[in-house]
Amino acid sequence: MATPQDQLARLRRYNLSVRENDPRLAEEVRDRGFEAAMVTEAVSPQAAEEMLGLESIAMRTQRPVLAIRDNVARLEFIDEADSKIWGERLTKARSLLDVAIPAVGRIDLVGAQLDWVGTGWLVAENIIVTNRHVAREFAERKGDGFDFKMGLRGQMGGDIDFLQEIDNPKKLVFKLVRPLHIEEPPGPDVTFFEIEMVSGDARLATRVDLAATIAATQEVATIGYPAYDSRIPEPDLMERIYGKVYNKKRLAPGSVTRVEEALLWHNCTTLGGNSGSVVVDLNSGQALGLHFSGSFLVTNYAVRADVVKKLLDDVRDGGAIRRSRPPRPVVEAGQPSIVSPARRGGGASLTIPLTVNISLGFDPAGLAAAQYRMSAARASTEPAELTAETEAVASDYRDRRGYNPTFLGEQFAVDLPSVARNADDVLDFEFDNASETELRYEHFSVVMSRSRRLCFLSACNIDGNQSRKSARAAWKWDPRIPKTQQIMRECYGHPPRFSRGHMTRREDPGWGSPTTAKRGNDDSMHVTNTTPQMQAFNAPIWLALEDYALQHAREDEMKISVFTGPYFTDNDPEMYGVWIPVAFWKVIAFIHDRTGKLCATGYEMNQEKALQPEEEFVFGAFTSPQLGIATQVPIRSLEARSGISFGKLAAVDPLAGEEESLTGVAPTPLLVLEQIRFVR
Repeated sequence: MATPQDQLARLRRYNLSVRENDPRLAEEVRDRGFEAAMVTEAVSPQAAEEMLGLESIAMRTQRPVLAIRDNVARLEFIDEADSKIWGERLTKARSLLDVAIPAVGRIDLVGAQLDWVGTGWLVAENIIVTNRHVAREFAERKGDGFDFKMGLRGQMGGDIDFLQEIDNPKKLVFKLVRPLHIEEPPGPDVTFFEIEMVSGDARLATRVDLAATIAATQEVATIGYPAYDSRIPEPDLMERIYGKVYNKKRLAPGSVTRVEEALLWHNCTTLGGNSGSVVVDLNSGQALGLHFSGSFLVTNYAVRADVVKKLLDDVRDGGAIRRSRPPRPVVEAGQPSIVSPARRGGGASLTIPLTVNISLGFDPAGLAAAQYRMSAARASTEPAELTAETEAVASDYRDRRGYNPTFLGEQFAVDLPSVARNADDVLDFEFDNASETELRYEHFSVVMSRSRRLCFLSACNIDGNQSRKSARAAWKWDPRIPKTQQIMRECYGHPPRFSRGHMTRREDPGWGSPTTAKRGNDDSMHVTNTTPQMQAFNAPIWLALEDYALQHAREDEMKISVFTGPYFTDNDPEMYGVWIPVAFWKVIAFIHDRTGKLCATGYEMNQEKALQPEEEFVFGAFTSPQLGIATQVPIRSLEARSGISFGKLAAVDPLAGEEESLTGVAPTPLLVLEQIRFVR
């Protein structure tokens, strides 16, 4: 859970950015005394709580969220936080909103586990637009066209309800007849559905016109269906804004702050269910964009309306379906080819420094069913008895400096990630008469979970120019924390037990002088730096991520910082007295050799459980196509899923602004390293 000081800083930054973009609102907030006094010194939790009250009022003044009833926005401004300026702007735009609001509906599912998945709106007489990641929950490509997926009880389907309002039991439902088009990545996050025309009293609203010219403006609004979002580190503020009522149609005014080639940035208040919302211009009534992603109190992203219009025109003349195919990996000029999949089976080899043989079966989709076979997998299995005969003492670690935030340069400082959602579960310990939470080793640090006895994260600095190989050492305890907080043997051993899976790779901290490199190598063999992993879990691409990033780091330095850890969930299976993580994440930060700027990329890896009839967790011959498949994912989604904050790294991620949804969507597996995006 974020501290009051962290929440205050985050909210204050957001409020300041809004005021800088809208001078009239800034003046109103100052005149009404809702702006907390700026302070430069550290504040106590109690003082931060008091300041949060004022900042939250300022936020609700600047970015209100309004209810909608009978497809009309409620424009009563009577609360202390209500903005007279927004009251004036929205009242002036009422006639335009009266056209746009009825054209927006909630997408409900039929025959699926989820009740609903997002927002859609009319762009033609019988066509709605929404996001690709919304559609993929229940629709997919089939041959040269698209259809609904099969669910547990037959084929799924969907409706769109153009009401779903607060305190309104009425419905206005139209059937989704078929998916007309699902744009493939890396294209814009857009999908079109045909909806049925209903005779009688139930009539479709007027479509929302798509703007041909897109520019930054202070007067826009999103219309959609915000859902409760457990990923947000300010749940109290979220509940004050939404009144603890979610899943219903809302209007949220704001600004378009930036326009790019295919997307725009806006700061209307949104949550996960807003995926597919319209961003409407309050001065013209036209749609400026299709909202697809956002980060609470940071910024939001939308596909530009002119991009949506071009796709719609292509769909109507059949061009979009003809050209839409799974994309081939894009290889930048000068990139070495490291792994290339064979089209009819066969193999490829990769030296990283170990040699890994990969066998790939041909899959028409090119990705999902690929299976790696590693000849080195058995060699990575550690017998349970391979442990250190002698144990160190805590004082032996006084010279360990651990992870260095300024390793990439003072101007590119990257702080150690912080455990936000489960901060009270971080293991603290006494060391040299001080309370610590960071276990510092040579070139890397570990933060432990008290309840899981495993690391939340391991953070390492890697200098590729000074790397040295060292002999493998034995596994060892860390004497600074109790053995009862570490796992040495319970779940580890020969199959069907687990391997000790390194979080920071053994070779990563092994750099510097011979003595220093050996110490880094040996330190990586602490059980605090491990989690239980299936014997053949680590696929070649997961092992190669650091090496590939080093090739793209600044050439004269070859430095990267790597953060790795498991996802902890309440659904993790318990085996041998240990809760086993099902999936893992990795974030790599470096200075890109071409741009000279800080870059960070996020990845996931899965050892998803397979269940027998008695719900037994199965090991050994694992057949899930997801086992051993690495994927590149937005760092924001890693933060949401892990509860760990990566600070500035999420903003420099080339996938920043990617999909926002209620459930998340399985990203594209990485079969070749050239698929990785290092720049936008």
